[in-house]
Order: sequence, then structure tokens, then C-alpha cells
Amino acid sequence: MNATPATADGHQSLMLQEALSSGDCIAHALTQDADRYAALGEQLRGAQLHSAVTVARGSSDHASGYLAYLIMSRMGRLVTSLPMSLITLYKSPIIARDTLAIAISQSGQSPDVVEPMRYFRAGGAVTVALVNDAASPLADAAEWTMPLHAGKEHSVAATKSFIASLVAGARLVADWQNDPELKDGIAALPDALRAARSFGQDGDWSAAIDVLAPARNIMVVGRGISFPLALEAALKFKETSALQAEAFSGAEIKHGPMALIEDGYPLLIFATRGPTQASLVALADDMRARGARVLLAAPADIASRDLTLPTAAIPDLDPIVAAQAFYTMAARLSAARGMNADQPRHLSKVTKTN
Repeated sequence: MNATPATADGHQSLMLQEALSSGDCIAHALTQDADRYAALGEQLRGAQLHSAVTVARGSSDHASGYLAYLIMSRMGRLVTSLPMSLITLYKSPIIARDTLAIAISQSGQSPDVVEPMRYFRAGGAVTVALVNDAASPLADAAEWTMPLHAGKEHSVAATKSFIASLVAGARLVADWQNDPELKDGIAALPDALRAARSFGQDGDWSAAIDVLAPARNIMVVGRGISFPLALEAALKFKETSALQAEAFSGAEIKHGPMALIEDGYPLLIFATRGPTQASLVALADDMRARGARVLLAAPADIASRDLTLPTAAIPDLDPIVAAQAFYTMAARLSAARGMNADQPRHLSKVTKTN
């Protein structure tokens, strides 16, 4: 099944167009703000930070999860995803001093993202906004504004801004750690993203279309640094294909979710490189034996893969190029299911919550 990812009038969807532009967007972004990232990294190295907190919703929260893994694994600071209502509704006395607070947002407009950043800044935290709209209320609320430079995003489903958020988070950590290998890997991302565009459009990823076009539900699995990618994929399945999708860590499947498995039940498993890969490959084998219809997305050296994942210069950056491959497939899937990826039901581009 090779559906063309197009809108009802036959034109290529905005979602696909914007996803395919990610490599060029990142190439531009990497020419910007190098001095600001270096200065922020220097400040973070000199600060006595005991922990970090992320402030985000939706796809931006998934990008925050990726950033949290980088901070915890490389910098040794615990990272919490803030339940924003603690600030906006409960008015809880959260101690902000000696904390790094990072907000991620495409629009920078939602009050429940802006208000916590004002609270943390007033309380003495180091506050950073990774935001696409550098003139937004969120940008004004933070001490450090780091623009995503993704350009205006017209599709309701975020794609290039999500990838730009992942890259901005990686840049923050690279300059905080002052790690040459990570910096070099980031510099190579534009070419890696351009190469990754074909993975979701051609070859073995067509198997995902065949399995998921008629599906009613799916379980999306990752672990460690690939788990935020699973969360993002599940959201996009719901948004653009009206496909009921749940994301789980591979470590949690046998703690209850496995009861859902029956013959033909679809699972998409993201087994990017790193310490968790072997367990995810083994999980795929186990779930196949239990009758699940497994789509194991893994790099080319994994013989049991169903979908080939692109790789970046280093494993910590693999989720970024994997997201590029997934988005191009997701746009095709939306069309194959008779949906319009640019007009998800009941959704709008900017969502404001309190």
C-alpha cells in the first residue's frame, strides 16, 4: 500500500512539507545563537544547581522528556516534569532557588507555561525558554530565551518545531557539558535529517502502512532515551490518524499492559541504539511469540527489524533522526486512513490552558 500523503484536493499535506523541511530548518538554526548557548553553558557550569524542572505540554513535553534524559545521564541532575497546576491553580510554595527551569513551546502563548516560568524566575531559578516565537509572553518571562528558528509552522501537528526543540535541548546540554563529541554530532544533524527523510517514505516502512491503515489501536514502545519518541508517535497517531495509541516503556509492558496483547495486536517498538536496545529487541521477539503484530523499528544492523531506523553521529542523537523518519510515515498513514493530517478533528494550532 503506497498512499500519497496528500490533502483532499490532491496537494501534499502541510504536515509532510514541514516535516521534510526539518533538515534545512536545523541547518539554519545551528548558524544562530552560538554565543548565547556558550554563555548559558558557562553560567550553568558555574551555578550550584541541585535539580532541573521542565515546563511544557503536548509535543513540547515529549521534547522535554528527551532533554531530561540528556541532563540526567550526562549532567547528573534529577529532572522533574512540572505539573503546572501546582503553580497556576494550587499555588503551591515550590522552592525555586538553585533550580534550572526550562520551558519548551512552539507558540509561547499558553498561560500555564508562562506563569510557572515567571514564578521560578522570581524565586531565583535559572530560567530558559526554548521557544519558536521569540516575541511571545514565554520569551519575555524567562531570563534566557533560545529561539528554535523553525519558522512559522502551519500544520496543526507539530513536526519541524518538535525536531527543533530536540536539537535546542541537545545544544543546551552540549554547551553545559562542553562536550566536543556531542557538539560535533549536533553539527552533523542537518545532513542526517535530510538522509532520514527517505526512510519513512520508502522501503520497509511501507509495512507500517499496511499494518496500521486498517488498525483500531496500537501500543507504541520505547525505553530510556527512545521513550519520549514513543510518546510523540502515540500522540501523532491520535492527532493525524484518529488511531487510539498508547505509549509505554518497554520495562512496563509486563506490569499490566501485556494483558491487552492478542493475535494481531499491533506494536511499534523504537529500539534506538544505546543501553536499552537489547531489551527492546528481546521484547519484540517475546511479543511476536504471543501473537502480536510487531513493527520493530531499529537500525540496519538489527537483523530482526521490521522498519529500518536512521542513525545520527552518536546514539544520544538517534531519536532526532528517528522522529524525522516517523513523521514522513505518519503523514502517509493519515492519507491511507482517509484523514487530512492538516485538519485534525477538534484541534487548533495554539492551545491555551490555565
